[in-house]
Amino acid sequence: VIVSGWYKGYVIKNKERKVSKRVFIPEYLTWNEEIITSAEMPLVKEVTTTLREWGSIWKQLYVVRRLDRLMWDLMEWRSQLLSGTLPSDEFKELKQKVTSKIDYGNKILELDVVVRDADGNILDPERASVISLFRAHEDATAKITERIKEEQSNVQLDHSGVSARIQSSPTHSLYVFVRNFVCRIGEDSELFMSLYDPIKQTNISENYLVRWGDKGLPKDIEMLNSLKVVFTDLGNKDLGREKIYLICQIVRVGRMDLKDTNHKKCTMGLRRPFGVAVMDISDIIKGKTECLWVTMKALVGDIVQIRKEYPHLVDRSTVVARKLGFPEIIMPGDIRNDIYLTLHSGDFDKYNKTTQKNVEVIMLVCDEEGKNSICLGAGDRPVNEYRSVIYYQIKQPRWMETFKVAIPLEEMPRIHLRFMFRHRSSQESKDKSERNFAMAFVRLMKEDGTVLRDGIHELTVFKGDSKRMEEVSSYLSLPSERSHSDSHKAATLMRSSSSVGGLSVSSRDTLTIATLVCSTKLTQNVGLLGLLKWRTRPEMLKQNLQELKLIDGEEVVKFLQDTLDALFNIMMEHSQTDDYDILVFDALIYIIGLIADRKFQHFNTVLEAYIKQHFSATLAYKKLMSVLKTYLDVSSRGEACEPILRTLKALEYIFKFIVHCRDILLPMMLRELSGALAVVGDGLQDEKRNSVELLNNILEVLSRNDVVRANQRSRVVACMTAILSQMDDRHYSRYIETFSGTTDLVDFLMETFLLFKDLIGKHVYPSDWVTMIMVQNRVFLQAINTYADTMNHKFLDNNSFEVQLWNNYFHLAVAFITQESLQLQHFSPTKRSKILAKYGDMRRLIGFAIRDMWYKLGKNKICFIPGMVGPILEMTLIPEEELRRATIPIFFDMMQCEHNHSGNFRKFENEIILKLDHEVEGGGGDERYMELLQSILLECAQGRPPLLTEVQHFVTLVTGLLERLLDYRTVMSDDSRNNRMSCTVNLLVSPAHFMENYTEAAYTLLLHSKLLKWSEEQCTLQLDFQTPQSQRQLKESLYDTIISYFDKGKMWEEAITLCKELADQFEMEVFDYELLGQKLNQQAKFYESIMKILRPKPDYFAVGYYGCGFPQFLRNKVFIHRGKEYERREDFQSQLMSQFPSAVRLNITTMPGDDIKNSNMQYIQCFTVQPVLEIPPRLRNKPVPDQIINFYKSNYVQRFQYSRPVRRGKVDPDNEFASMWIERTTFITAYKLPGILRWFENISVLHPVPLENAIETMGQTNEKILTMINQYQCDDALPINPLSMLLNGIVDPAVMGGFAKYEKAFFTEEYMHEHHEDRDKLMRLKDLIAWQIPLLGRGISLHGKRVTDDLRPFHERMEECFKQLKKKVEKEYGVRELPDTDERRSTRPRSMLRSVRQSICSLAGSECGTPTKTHPER
Repeated sequence: VIVSGWYKGYVIKNKERKVSKRVFIPEYLTWNEEIITSAEMPLVKEVTTTLREWGSIWKQLYVVRRLDRLMWDLMEWRSQLLSGTLPSDEFKELKQKVTSKIDYGNKILELDVVVRDADGNILDPERASVISLFRAHEDATAKITERIKEEQSNVQLDHSGVSARIQSSPTHSLYVFVRNFVCRIGEDSELFMSLYDPIKQTNISENYLVRWGDKGLPKDIEMLNSLKVVFTDLGNKDLGREKIYLICQIVRVGRMDLKDTNHKKCTMGLRRPFGVAVMDISDIIKGKTECLWVTMKALVGDIVQIRKEYPHLVDRSTVVARKLGFPEIIMPGDIRNDIYLTLHSGDFDKYNKTTQKNVEVIMLVCDEEGKNSICLGAGDRPVNEYRSVIYYQIKQPRWMETFKVAIPLEEMPRIHLRFMFRHRSSQESKDKSERNFAMAFVRLMKEDGTVLRDGIHELTVFKGDSKRMEEVSSYLSLPSERSHSDSHKAATLMRSSSSVGGLSVSSRDTLTIATLVCSTKLTQNVGLLGLLKWRTRPEMLKQNLQELKLIDGEEVVKFLQDTLDALFNIMMEHSQTDDYDILVFDALIYIIGLIADRKFQHFNTVLEAYIKQHFSATLAYKKLMSVLKTYLDVSSRGEACEPILRTLKALEYIFKFIVHCRDILLPMMLRELSGALAVVGDGLQDEKRNSVELLNNILEVLSRNDVVRANQRSRVVACMTAILSQMDDRHYSRYIETFSGTTDLVDFLMETFLLFKDLIGKHVYPSDWVTMIMVQNRVFLQAINTYADTMNHKFLDNNSFEVQLWNNYFHLAVAFITQESLQLQHFSPTKRSKILAKYGDMRRLIGFAIRDMWYKLGKNKICFIPGMVGPILEMTLIPEEELRRATIPIFFDMMQCEHNHSGNFRKFENEIILKLDHEVEGGGGDERYMELLQSILLECAQGRPPLLTEVQHFVTLVTGLLERLLDYRTVMSDDSRNNRMSCTVNLLVSPAHFMENYTEAAYTLLLHSKLLKWSEEQCTLQLDFQTPQSQRQLKESLYDTIISYFDKGKMWEEAITLCKELADQFEMEVFDYELLGQKLNQQAKFYESIMKILRPKPDYFAVGYYGCGFPQFLRNKVFIHRGKEYERREDFQSQLMSQFPSAVRLNITTMPGDDIKNSNMQYIQCFTVQPVLEIPPRLRNKPVPDQIINFYKSNYVQRFQYSRPVRRGKVDPDNEFASMWIERTTFITAYKLPGILRWFENISVLHPVPLENAIETMGQTNEKILTMINQYQCDDALPINPLSMLLNGIVDPAVMGGFAKYEKAFFTEEYMHEHHEDRDKLMRLKDLIAWQIPLLGRGISLHGKRVTDDLRPFHERMEECFKQLKKKVEKEYGVRELPDTDERRSTRPRSMLRSVRQSICSLAGSECGTPTKTHPER
């Protein structure tokens, strides 16, 4: 069906499914029996794929704001394309914008150039010639380069943002989506939404009306979730308002009173006020924010613009609510004829009623015959009458209801508005008997032809018979407004009502209305009306032209198009005389001057649009130039010419009118000339003949070596490719036959192969000319395969075999298959799919051809070993599964061929090992290649038992090398210094690479220093030192550097060791006592630092790398990491995850299952482990200060433990310790930490029994008590609370923090009988319990000295509990005593912890036995 130039049809995708109706533009339809395809879909598809490709890049380059803007533009334009609402001219314009934006974005992202035809469609290489493709690439590159220059010049405008766009645009809109209306009314309701200025107390826009049902849904159920409105025509003045509200007035439609329950007796359908909702939207409408709950958005532009730019928001179902007034710019063609009437207020006397009336106003739009039509609000259907809201028993109701009167322009002179007043009763029986008690009316046009003025109107209210009030003839001759009815007329009406149709003036009733006319055709100015309708009174034309300057400028620009049309019509209809030329010219100058005023500057675009689209007075330029010349002549003579200054200011637009007249005439002349110049003849044959002659000339010129320059190479190659593309097998055969001898043919083939290889390697075209490159590759591939067939036929026999020719072929084929433009794995998914769909994977075609050509060589294969090993290896490393499977067997064939020839394949082995290193370092190879290489070679060797052992050895050697090369390549591209160092641990690197890891740098340099001797021999190592040095000098210098690094890393113990070694050299070997003194002073400072400076203990973390996604040296292994000072596990873990952004964090501390270990993903497990103290032998069984022991708790450690409680066996509900096991994972690193790395690997698992858990816990508790006692003895300022909590938790049985549970669990006859092997462990546990009593006693004594008076009762309670505990423990486990610290003769502060720690360690540790003495040594 064709309706108004559009087609209505169906899109059929599946005949069994329902089809959906669509509307199509006929110019963009492709007919194919019953299927209709939209021709714009390829463009939409291109935009979609472009956005996806850009999106993946944008995530990596999210800081690029230009790309952000480009993508937003494309998404908006895509929505417009999909909306299907664009006319053909707008579609073509949008298509050009879209393609231009895509090409520009591809260029700045360094993507491929897209070549198009003149209409913007992508050129199909299958249908376009090579030369046309080449020229299209050149044109596209030139256009994009020019576009980039334009964009760079407008970069500030692009980055100005939404706020700047809002400020620069003269027209704005507000989009509102009404989601729901939740209010318990129980009756139908009407929602009137509008914009409101609370400062001026005026409405800004017309109402948007939504009719809501009593069930809580829209009356029109199809409008559910589609209640959208756009408030348009808002200008910058509106945005500049101090406040703007969105108000929603709610009117219920039903009973007079909601409390009335008898619906049958109640009057229904009454409009009653219910409520109002208000929202301040000042920030939203100014673009500062968007409302998420109400769904509101400020849009830039008028309704036409926003339909284009926001089709996903503003579609054909969106209601348009216009502004109460004109927009700041009225474009030509924007015809509007709206009259807004506000029912303001009234005053009605109750007359003979006891209460005030419930007044309802009924308004109708009537002509002389009584016809009517009214529009209540945007989004609602026109109604026949308007009924006001009823206020219950109010004498002076104030309605303030605004609605629109929709009247055709031609009917305006006959139209008037009639208001009927009626009392409404709540009871239906009474309401039926009520009649209209008064009426009023108003005419919309005056007798002089002007429209009713804007503003307040107080209407005359008439009384009389209700039927007579409805007769137009009875009141139309009466004065409608009180200001128009003088006292004489009023008195006459009151004296004799019969003489005027039975109506009389009601002096006690008044009605006030307000009107606003928004019309581009109806004016309220008499002078302007006379000019617009000058033909009706031509005798007033001169006066009207002269008085145009006196008319308000706002009224003139409002009717700008009609005024300009009238001026030019006057000029053209009086073309034979010049009576009005100067007057019209002056009027035109006045209008142009108005628009130049700052107040009306936005109308510049209106005037420009009028000149380009609506101005059609083709001969007006003669009169304009005549008057202009007259003014210039008068002024040049020195005579007074008052209009000359205004004329010069308006000269720009005067010339634009003149030039446009000529632009209208010129196309008409050209169309006539084109017909006269048409040439009749067979143009197609002439074109072909001329093309052949031109090609002959081109080939002749190109055959000369001195004319081809570098910048012409691409054109020459394009011509050659075009010629080759026209050749088929028949052409190649005939050309080969033209060679008279074998030598000439060999020379030709070799030169061709070298030429192709040179062109492939030198990148004749820019890298983004992918279409041209792929077309050239396709043409070259066809030629190479054709020439390969020639070689098979003519040069394969032993007698005619040409080694160099075949060698050139293999090198050309490998160069072709490995060229960058064919490596699909490096391309984005979008580009890869495009190439595969259009050209296929040419690597597979040429790869299979290489394989076939190799196997055809026969005995001649040995000529290419080992020369072709490297090229074949390069080909097999291409990550294409089928290609690898097809070409890797060539390696076995080479091994077999060499073995048959010389008894081994060492040349092949040496060559492949040499080339493998180079290729893997360059990025080739992966784990899958290693697997295929191993499996395919071993499978091939199964059929040759004599070679099996050697092949197995070769495979083991190569796969081991490949594994290490892949690991090395992985970590060298890793950002983690630790990973790189792990793979290059035997290489000495500069300490600068360690940054602040001074300890690791020191240990690394220490490895270097150990290679040197304390001798005067000169250094032979090739190091970067300025002057020659002896080994002693270099070692001494290195030691100084190492000592400084150990000092910065607070590893003073290591620094002291080196200081001692240096001091021994200075004292015993070189006798440099000055340096000896310096070194001893430095050594003394290190000792002092050990005792006085606090050294933070670094945490250690176990990190597991699980999954096949990790490199081989990390995969499914656990490493121990040494943390930095004060580094939390969370911070360490965050830094670790940043190195592997695609890894998944495991929140478990146990070993994961095989599903995780064998997956292709990356999983990281991280948790804190505790270092196991290993006291050096020289410190064992000695009273060592805390500061010294604390160092070894986190340094020189090689064993680390992670413990977690687990339940095993039968659980005793009364004693949880009996079944509590500790699952302890012990990690043993290959080297002690710290070292040259911050991490090492190894693992073993042990599972201690519950008794060992109890021993460990008791030992830790005793250690904690000792440490705290020492702290409180050394520092009197420490608060007492921590000591109180610790002691009370052990001695008070109510707290249950002591060892009573252990006694019940382990010190029983039953346990002793079942666990004979635990006798020694039970003795250790008893000793620990016995040692806890003197520790508690010393702590309680210390607590008694420090406790405050308010805590004295608490201390006494604790002392009482301790006495009972002490008595019990000493009776069962013996007495232990601590040394008296006052007996120490040394004046240095010493800790009680020194003398008893070894006892605690010997009891709690696993390496020391139970002490033989009851008391510690003094």
